[in-house]
Amino acid sequence: MAQELSALGTDAVRVARREAVAVVRLSRPAKRNALDDGMILALERIARNLPDDVRALVLAAEGEHFCAGLDLAELTQRDAPAGMLHSRMWHRAFHEIEFGRVPVVAALKGAVIGGGLELALAAHLRVAETSAFYALPEGQRGIFVGGGASVRLPRLIGVSRMRDMMLTGRVHDAESGERLGISHYVVPPGEGLERAVALAARAAENAPLTNYALIHALPRIAEADPATGYLAEALMTAVAQSDAEAKRRLADFLEGRAKKVRE
Repeated sequence: MAQELSALGTDAVRVARREAVAVVRLSRPAKRNALDDGMILALERIARNLPDDVRALVLAAEGEHFCAGLDLAELTQRDAPAGMLHSRMWHRAFHEIEFGRVPVVAALKGAVIGGGLELALAAHLRVAETSAFYALPEGQRGIFVGGGASVRLPRLIGVSRMRDMMLTGRVHDAESGERLGISHYVVPPGEGLERAVALAARAAENAPLTNYALIHALPRIAEADPATGYLAEALMTAVAQSDAEAKRRLADFLEGRAKKVRE
């Protein structure tokens, strides 16, 4: 299985195994892990083809920076249709990450800007080392975001704060990013990956159907009108509690075999 998993990667996107957790590392530190098309396609392929016994995924990076965004060497003179299709390729890849089979945790450090921030936003949890900083410099480069930031980021921090980042080039540090809701945790330098793996391992212990509901149903319920949301919640809870894994776990709890709630 480990060999099968590593075969999904490339020299620039490497995959390793930590028990039930797959760790995907961006591996272009000399380029601050700037994303080219090959890396985007590799991320899509990995997210889509995880072995069945992988229960969670961590996005990480080699070097001092998570990702400095789009490799500007890729920013060729495309006409409008080609530019749209290129953006849709990013959308497709990040959709595989956000709406795949397993929870995804991003371990962030250094530059998390442009397309790098868009990649991080596709994860379900984000752990930031204190070195992390967030920016959307597209406004100063005469372009617009194309990897889903205009959909995902306003849901976290609001349209006005994203507009501020793009109009003025404002940079948020790790602490500011946590206050705004970009990250969930802030940790000291060098501790991001291990914290991310620990969180992913904890999520991997959940029943797969519960995790699937949290990935696929919860965001759609939250965006629905209340009546539709309540109905979808009722349907999802009925499906989840009818699962054999749920019945086993509830029996363990009632008979005192379940793990205690922990911090």
